[in-house]
Amino acid sequence: MKALIPYVKMAFAERRDMLLSILTGFIAGIAAVSLFSASGLLISRAALTPPIYTLMVIVAIVKLLGVTAAISRYGERYFSHRATFTMLSNIRLRVYEKLEPVASRVLSKIQSGDLMSRIVGDVESLQHVLLRVIYPPVVMLTVFIATITFTFTLSFGSAVVILAGFVLVLVVIPTLFFIGHRRVDSKLRQTRGSLSSETAEFLSGFKELVIHGASEQHKHVVHEKITAYEREKEQSERMHIWSESAIGFLSLIVSVGVLAFAGFQVAEGNLAGTLLAMLLMISLTVFEQVTPMALFPYYVQESSQAAKRLEDIDEDARTEPSFTPYDGDSPPSIQFDRVSFSFPDFPRPVLESVSFAIAPGSHTAIIGASGSGKSTIASLLLKLQPVDDQPIYLNNTQLDHIDEQDVWQSTNVSLQSNQFFVGSVNENLAMGNDRATAAEMTDALASVELDHLNLSDALHENAANLSGGEKQRLALARLFLRDASLWVLDEPTSSLDALTEQRMLDQVFSRTEDATVVLISHRLTGLEQMDQIIVVDHGQIIEAGSYDDLIAQNGYLKQMKDLESELFAG
Repeated sequence: MKALIPYVKMAFAERRDMLLSILTGFIAGIAAVSLFSASGLLISRAALTPPIYTLMVIVAIVKLLGVTAAISRYGERYFSHRATFTMLSNIRLRVYEKLEPVASRVLSKIQSGDLMSRIVGDVESLQHVLLRVIYPPVVMLTVFIATITFTFTLSFGSAVVILAGFVLVLVVIPTLFFIGHRRVDSKLRQTRGSLSSETAEFLSGFKELVIHGASEQHKHVVHEKITAYEREKEQSERMHIWSESAIGFLSLIVSVGVLAFAGFQVAEGNLAGTLLAMLLMISLTVFEQVTPMALFPYYVQESSQAAKRLEDIDEDARTEPSFTPYDGDSPPSIQFDRVSFSFPDFPRPVLESVSFAIAPGSHTAIIGASGSGKSTIASLLLKLQPVDDQPIYLNNTQLDHIDEQDVWQSTNVSLQSNQFFVGSVNENLAMGNDRATAAEMTDALASVELDHLNLSDALHENAANLSGGEKQRLALARLFLRDASLWVLDEPTSSLDALTEQRMLDQVFSRTEDATVVLISHRLTGLEQMDQIIVVDHGQIIEAGSYDDLIAQNGYLKQMKDLESELFAG
């Protein structure tokens, strides 16, 4: 329930529409009860065949109440749904604002499919906070109190029967069914998240699964998840139906009890016979207001669980950090001081006591075999992984104290997997600089030897209609349109041949003479142009220095260069 409090506050932020919903809902409820009770009285009196003019007032009241009930019910739906849609919009914004700064660390703990399930499904479930949890009980109680008070003036015994039925319908029956609901619906939410994760993984890796002949196996897993979800959904719906049926049946039993008691009073001469149908209609109608409230505990539980799952997303962002101002206009210095890092639920440390320093405006290459920890260094530097209390410094300021937005805005980044979106080449290049002119974009394409592409050419999803090398060069062209004091390039030319790779690196170096550059690579091209080379192996730095110094040491770099020379000579 504690997790639900922020969302209840967001619902109360729409207090104007909420109050209008309560008011129009109360009018609609009272009008409905009055309409049917007046109809019962009209039928009873008409059965005595009085002069028609004696019924005109009741007929007019019935018509007026019918119109009033319809208009007020529409008003209730209008105001309540307007408030709900506004609340859902605010919730989605809140979730995104909380998620965006910590997305990388959240995705390290929650699968993307499950995350999507929470953002969509759980946010949608929170509509019940206002529509089912907050204002309907107020409407129901006010309508019931007004109705039962009026009924007491007609027949005390009938009012007691209705009140007893009210307790059974609103307390006893819902409590019994809620116990089963809670178990089934909790499992249903978990299965929904698991299904979303499996489906997202299956679709994103479909080509690889087909190529390796594993598609049928994974398809079977997805089908099992779908079957489990449908089975649990069916159980949940079945319990809903049984709950509503039990409450509806009990409501009819109460109405029969009211009819029996009132009939006994009529036979005893303690109640006018014309009021018998009126009391029956009151009983039937007032329980129409009560029956939806029987699911109140279920909606509270569902909303609370949805709120808890959403709060799990932004648990890393609950404390508002105070950041130190960061000047990203000048090339920064970088320092790692005995940094160690491990991924959650992954026992092997990725980095162990890594220490190095990069001077402002210098060019540094970090090289090593695949899996040595090079890319993790880049992720930590860019705050794509949690850097809590890590001794990493940017311009002598601990990275944990710098807002990641400031780091990203002053950095040109090329990761191993660059994202491209469905749209034109122009639109994808504009991500680097939305103020870049068409001429500047054309020059950038020419500098990476992609002048065969037109700015209006369409890119498929993730640029699937380009080769791997073309994607990397397009990513570099996007960077060339943007000024930055820090460049972090993680395998930016891994899909290029050696000659093209050297030309691309020359383009990079010509644009970064006054910037700090960190180049991460497992290849040895362009190392002669670097001010410093850091060699990483199994999460540790095994040697560092200038190109000439490392070659003279006859260590890892010298061995790799000799091996490269032998391969090319062969």
